[in-house]
Amino acid sequence: MPDWLRGSRNREKLRTDAAQWSKCPSCGEVLYRPDLSANLDVCPRCSHHFRMTAQDRVLTLIDGDFEEIGEEVLPEDPLQWSDKKPYLQKLEADAEKSGLSEAALCGFGRIGTYNVALGVMDFHFRGGTMGSVVGERLTRLIEEATRRELPCIIFTASGGARMEEGMLALMQMAKTTAAVARLKARGLAYLTVLTDPTTGGVSASFAFQADIILAERHAMIGFAGRRVIEQTIRQRLPDQFQTAEFLLERGHIDAVVERAEVKATLERYLGYIQAGRARRVRLEASA
Repeated sequence: MPDWLRGSRNREKLRTDAAQWSKCPSCGEVLYRPDLSANLDVCPRCSHHFRMTAQDRVLTLIDGDFEEIGEEVLPEDPLQWSDKKPYLQKLEADAEKSGLSEAALCGFGRIGTYNVALGVMDFHFRGGTMGSVVGERLTRLIEEATRRELPCIIFTASGGARMEEGMLALMQMAKTTAAVARLKARGLAYLTVLTDPTTGGVSASFAFQADIILAERHAMIGFAGRRVIEQTIRQRLPDQFQTAEFLLERGHIDAVVERAEVKATLERYLGYIQAGRARRVRLEASA
């Protein structure tokens, strides 16, 4: 932290302009929001990866224009769910807070020189839970990627299936899984980047179906919660359980990547994929 931030005048500034500051949950450093955003929402002191918005994620990845699809598919209240607040009020509050209409932002653009289909989930909208609209948007993205013969990349961030939609939410696991299977049957590449957290029905479906599975450092990844598992098996789990690094050690994912390196890593894999497809076409032509 710079010296000018340590005086009493600056502590007063923190109280009066709190929205401009964030405290790192890992090291406790107080960070100026514009500086944190410029550093891709990564703490410059301890490299803690803050949860990133879908809009910011797209801006850091896509070169040129981003052609959004599925934005006309909007959530409704099929079960007339109500607890402390009606479901529709929760959706309205999250839309205002996040600037999104749902927890998935999907579209097409370029990463470097490679045209891709890109889906980004956002934990700031209903905890990234997968309801019928999230499943529909991601399925449309995968199906359109199949039609355009493009690689598909999805960034996951989810607390699981959306309880306010019940079985309709759980059905999205099967729908997205089937769409991925059709994409891969056409010989097209499917990549996922698991971010914090990736849990529940998302981790049990399209998150782990990819040809290449990357994860951001220290991302929490799993199905059931740690306490649920410990109470079920009556054992204490390792401290690093359900982290990206833990899964990498056990061969469940292909790499753990720092956020600043994600775009370059994806470009490298896309280059390998394109070279492999070109070689396959040449072999088929000469056969």
